[in-house]
Amino acid sequence: MGTFIIKGTAVAGTLTDNSIGNSPFVRVVATAGTNTITVKDGSTTLGTTLLHSAGDEITIEKHPKHTISSSAAVSATAVGVGH
Repeated sequence: MGTFIIKGTAVAGTLTDNSIGNSPFVRVVATAGTNTITVKDGSTTLGTTLLHSAGDEITIEKHPKHTISSSAAVSATAVGVGH
């Protein structure tokens, strides 16, 4: 786990094409079991990753207009990456 700066309020639940406040860095924590996280540019899928269990986390770097979707419940927060 690295250092990060919280830049907004957490968005909880299953995400559907959410830009998370147009943030370029988003911390995503699975709050349910196995969870597929997808990053899109409009309708084009740019990439996916798997969080295996509740509590797994990832920080995603994306373009502000890109969106994030999840297959199950997560907590997603706009963050800045610390040094």
